[in-house]
Amino acid sequence: MAQHAVIRTGGKQYLVEPGKKYPFERLPGEPGAEVTFDDVLLTFGESAVDARVGQPLLAGVTVRGRVIRQGRTRKITVVKYKAKSRYRRKLGHRQQFTEVEIQEIASAPSVVA
Repeated sequence: MAQHAVIRTGGKQYLVEPGKKYPFERLPGEPGAEVTFDDVLLTFGESAVDARVGQPLLAGVTVRGRVIRQGRTRKITVVKYKAKSRYRRKLGHRQQFTEVEIQEIASAPSVVA
């Protein structure tokens, strides 16, 4: 059974699955370190019966992962130009990221009342 989750980190939401690698906004930790995501918004399996939606977060659900590497993306060049005023600016930027392999989506048993 494939388990999926939607997590929130770095101001963004990601749909994650165990065994896959994802680039997240820069997280603290050396390669090989364990990372835990507590902001889980949604979990679901293969059937609709397995779906659990948080309001806004799911209590007792965590996603565990392992840091693969810390890196930087390709450089982007930002150019500012204003005509007829001799204004020109050129700026480069490389965004930092952390590649994480998701290992487990751990949840507490759901209680149906």
